[in-house]
Amino acid sequence: MDVGTTKICAVIARPSPDGGGLDVVGVGTAPSRGLRRGVVVNIDSTVEAIKVAVAEAEQMAGAEVGGVYAGVAGGHIKGTNSRGVVAVSGKDREVGEADVARVVEAARALNLPLDREVIHVLPQSFSVDDGDGVREPVGMSGVRLEVEVHIVTGAVTAVQNVIRSVNRAGLTVHDIVLEPLASAEAVLYEDERELGVLVVDIGGGTTDMALFRNSAIWHTAILPLGGDHITNDIAIGLRTPMADAEDLKKRYGCALTALVPAEETVDVPSVGGRKPRQLSRQVLSEIVQPRAEELFTLVARELARAGLQDTPTAGVVVTGGTSIMEGMPELAEAVFDLPVRRGAPRAVGGLADVVRSPIYSTAVGLAIHGARARPRAEAHAAAGSSLLGRLVHRVTGLVNDIF
Repeated sequence: MDVGTTKICAVIARPSPDGGGLDVVGVGTAPSRGLRRGVVVNIDSTVEAIKVAVAEAEQMAGAEVGGVYAGVAGGHIKGTNSRGVVAVSGKDREVGEADVARVVEAARALNLPLDREVIHVLPQSFSVDDGDGVREPVGMSGVRLEVEVHIVTGAVTAVQNVIRSVNRAGLTVHDIVLEPLASAEAVLYEDERELGVLVVDIGGGTTDMALFRNSAIWHTAILPLGGDHITNDIAIGLRTPMADAEDLKKRYGCALTALVPAEETVDVPSVGGRKPRQLSRQVLSEIVQPRAEELFTLVARELARAGLQDTPTAGVVVTGGTSIMEGMPELAEAVFDLPVRRGAPRAVGGLADVVRSPIYSTAVGLAIHGARARPRAEAHAAAGSSLLGRLVHRVTGLVNDIF
């Protein structure tokens, strides 16, 4: 379930008959009026939208849903890299799963304020003694085990409000997943992850970014700027109601004025009962382009601030509803000076044609994440209730997610 600023999107999927992937069997969407910039500000409105989206997806799938994997975003999200070191305690100095669990736990020992919680601990690479760049250390011999991890934290209240909204809609939350990570699951190719790629998910209220290198996550950030800001500029610049500004953006918006023929015109509704006006489509584009350019510039600046501007060798993938606008990939190429493509969900069957749009990237990615997490959850339950057993299975799952 993608709990977004402009829409709530529910996707129901099941394993394909050949066991090779997922088949999407149900899709439901509802306008979201209870969130602002990715954060819940009205639980009642959010609950109603969740109920509508889930009911639509259930009707399409012919199945009932008891729990969901929910996405989380918003300006409260922070990502940081950390390192952990432990001595190998296994027999004959052989690295075991318990050692991996201990070293990841050592890396996540951050001094967090009481109002923040850890959402993800994502291993990047391991080192066994002097051997760097190890992806799977279990079974190797050594004395010292190190790990580099990416830790995602969020505000406790913001995360709890998402969970509470889903619970009040009559559903349980199996897991909370950072939305750009989910989107990456749906739109990226493995060779892009390996070489280095930046995912930019442009939603209504936020722009989410995730940088991958060597098939691991190295940087995440949520910028409180999205498609709604472009809509607001159109409404003010053309003196038209917000609903009509959104419609103009979707139907005629272009992020690069050079792509718009000079003779094209659009009808612009007026406010206060005045007659509609006819304006050049280039005027609309001249309002959209500076805001879209600002958005990509802020992403590039965030990447440079982290010292990772040269990392996305494979380029940039833009996704999310706002990326559908004409000219977005071309403008992004000009700003980043890198190859850019528009990303949509792939490698799913069933209703693949329905969800093959950037607006469904996060929801489909959450379904893929859930499909991978369920077998691990079952194995976790079978492992017993020992603390070490739970820790081992949790970390093994994280390693499998990344590598």
